[in-house]
Amino acid sequence: MNRRDLSRHRIITAQDVEDAAHAGVVELLLQPGAMLTAEAAEAVSRHGLRLSGRDGGDGWEALLNSAEAQPFKEEICAVGRKLWQRMYVDGNGGNISYRLRDDAVLCTPTLCSKADLTPADLCLVDLDGKQLAGGKARTSEILLHLEIYKAAPEAKAVVHCHPPHATAYAITGRVPPTCVIPEYEVFIGRVALSPYETPGTQKFAETVLPFVKTHNTVLLANHGIVCWADTVTHAEWYAEVVDTYCWTLMLAQQLGTPVSHIPAEKAEDLLAIKQRLGLPDARLAEESCPVCDMPERPGAITTIPNSGVSSGRSPAVTEELIAAVTEAVLRELEKKRRG
Repeated sequence: MNRRDLSRHRIITAQDVEDAAHAGVVELLLQPGAMLTAEAAEAVSRHGLRLSGRDGGDGWEALLNSAEAQPFKEEICAVGRKLWQRMYVDGNGGNISYRLRDDAVLCTPTLCSKADLTPADLCLVDLDGKQLAGGKARTSEILLHLEIYKAAPEAKAVVHCHPPHATAYAITGRVPPTCVIPEYEVFIGRVALSPYETPGTQKFAETVLPFVKTHNTVLLANHGIVCWADTVTHAEWYAEVVDTYCWTLMLAQQLGTPVSHIPAEKAEDLLAIKQRLGLPDARLAEESCPVCDMPERPGAITTIPNSGVSSGRSPAVTEELIAAVTEAVLRELEKKRRG
């Protein structure tokens, strides 16, 4: 017998699953809405068991395990491995999702290394975050993904991770200047910085809403980054582009020579390419907006976010910075006058 009826049980334990697996069972029949303990979900995945009946006849388990979902599940796992290999995630950090249908989103589970993901680990949730199918509990940060999907219908995939160079900007309340490298201008451009909120909460999810329409990448203050695109692979590409850009700026600063910038008129050409590709950029929506964001002071590789969101620094700190820069400029002028 390759199927075991557990429909009388409201909660499925690891022992229930182990007993079934040892008996050669390959499918468990559950009652609608049945709950699996974390250990039971892990055992289901480890033994490769199928679950049926849990969705109450709505077909969610069938959709999660369908041929339609399989290629996207495999893509999520492949991207998870790339994130881990590039050291954009550590431990069980980061999460990935794909909007399979208007009312159903594939996502990674909680407490799982992205290096170890398998298609059987993935979950299915609705646009409110309710888990519809899957043996493991969905990621605790899925609300962030869902707010992006609801605000940007064109978004099909979301990747959240913690790449070190981009995150270094996110923990200093600054963003990189623009008009330095063409590829960055085309695929990312002006990046936004969202204010800090506790990860996993609805408030945290809503911090990106002011930027969703005009960006595809946001630095999350004191946390990491989130990127969205038409495919999971493309969203991961954006994470690579932004982190490599931040890293390159840091390396260039060590040379001791100011970073050169693409002329504004040439940067306009790059914006035109971006517009033809259908990629978002805040500068396309604001005619009076400067094309290039220059560093906040000579020789710097940072600029103050001009998205209207607080950088986390108080007005007093900003005034102190302005005073320090002004004093430094006056000293240099005095040296030249005396020389």
